[in-house]
Formats: sequence, structure tokens, C-alpha cells
Amino acid sequence: MIVPSPLYKDPIYNGAADPMIIRKESDGVFYMFYTQRRANQPTEGVSFAYGTAIGVAESFDGTEWHYRGALDLDFEFGHNTFWAPEIIYEPSEGLYHMYVTYIRGIYTKWRGQASIEHYTSRDLFYWEHIGPLTFASSRIIDPCLYKLPSGIWRMWYKDERQNSCICYADSKNLYDWEYRGIAVCDAKQEGPNVFELGGKIWLISDVWHGLAVYCSEDGEHFVRQPDNVLAEAGTRRDDNAKGAHADIFVIDSHAYIVYFTQPDADIPERSSVQMAELKIENGAIVCDRNAELNIDWSNK
Repeated sequence: MIVPSPLYKDPIYNGAADPMIIRKESDGVFYMFYTQRRANQPTEGVSFAYGTAIGVAESFDGTEWHYRGALDLDFEFGHNTFWAPEIIYEPSEGLYHMYVTYIRGIYTKWRGQASIEHYTSRDLFYWEHIGPLTFASSRIIDPCLYKLPSGIWRMWYKDERQNSCICYADSKNLYDWEYRGIAVCDAKQEGPNVFELGGKIWLISDVWHGLAVYCSEDGEHFVRQPDNVLAEAGTRRDDNAKGAHADIFVIDSHAYIVYFTQPDADIPERSSVQMAELKIENGAIVCDRNAELNIDWSNK
């Protein structure tokens, strides 16, 4: 089935951003979790990007997505802000673990202390709040996780107190984390995502001029490739802008990049989710966002 463009638009607020996809273990259904920006609401400044819930969309084949609702993650008083969820499944516990950016309240400028909050769930819909990660600084956002061959879980995230570098931490059990240092810092960036493809470990992050691509043999030392991906506008509907804050979903040795765009220059609040395929050519990651993409995940 041909992947539509856009892949998904939030039907409530028209501001889907920071998407990630996971397949539910019990029934094979695919779920997209995303920052539910309030693009169509009368807001001041950038407050459309605050007070946001985590939206949930559902698909049975990867091409047709419908809205299921928003997660109830509140653990204290107020209209608070949740951004950029990362969800993994730990089979030894039978639990999903979510790490999500949290900011108390709503701001009209890019402000506020930010923490990464940890939740667990057995069904992806109802979540128990475990608490904040306690390492590093008071402005850490955009976590992503990858399990190293050693069995150690590694988390990469943006630390706005360290010049918006991508930092990392390790855990043996997903509950206790040890800060390790800076992973990449050749440019200010956010929204890291780490995945394996072609026997290499790749890190892709949003540098606001498309997505920077880094390659690693060990998940610790990364080398940046010369060219960003999704830096040039595409030709598909709602894809006429640089790609932003992406997730990479790998299935059957194919890597699909799910990203968001802000296609209207005069309405910067509106955002849509797109999908394209990443490939390796001459040792580098490339992405033809204009190519027709045909998938069927229904029997995977």
C-alpha cells in the first residue's frame, strides 16, 4: 500500500510533532505517539507548543492512521507540558517504559525547567509515573533509547545547559541511570534517535537545517557524515519544508524515518507527520523523500 502524504495529521489540534512508532506486543497493532501541539488554538507566542499532551494514533498496516486519544500523564496540579515521548518494551518485565519531556505549566517563550519523566505500562494506554531522571541538568529533553549488544540500555538526550549538545547515560535495569557525558556536540541540536542498519549504529538529530547523521561502531564514538537528510523541501503535499525531530522505525531490515514538517510559512504552528525510507549508499545514509513508498505492515 502506498504511504500517503501527509502520513498523519492530528484531527483535534492540527499540530502533530515529534512522532515515534511502536508495535504492540500483544496484537501487532502499530501506535504513533507524538507531541500534540495546539496549532489551531488562539495562543500567544509559542504557547501552542506548551500545555501539550501526548497524542496517540493507531494503524494496522502502517499507512492508514486514526486518532485514538491523548495520554493522561499528569502527576501534579496544573496545565502542564509533555513533549517527545520515547517508548520501548522490556520482555523480561512484560512492561513498556516511556521516557518523556516534562515542563511544569505553559510559557509564551521557549522557557521553563525541563525534566525527563519515567512511566511504565502493560498496555500502552494507562501509565504509572515512576519519577524523574535525576542526573545532569534542569533542562534535559528529547530522550531516545537503544539496547547495546552488552545488554546495557543507553539513553541519548539534549542538554540545553550544555550548549544544546547530545549527552548520554547508561542503565542496566531502565530505572537507575548513570550519566556518561557528551555524545556529539559539533552543532546545537535536539531530538536524537539511534538505530541499527547495515551493521552500523546510527544517530540522527535535528539541527534545524534538516537532520544530521552520525555513524558509530560501538554506540559511543560517532562520526558525522557530510550531508544532512531532509534538508531540502520535498514535493509531496505538506512535505515542502525541512524535516524535523524524527523517529526511525526499523522493520524487516528497512529503516523508515517518521518526521514532522511545518509546511505553512504564514502558519508556523501547523505541523504534519511524514514518512520516507532511509537507505545506505556508499557508506552514508540517504533519503529520497519524494520517492513513492509502498509498504504493508499488516502481516509483519
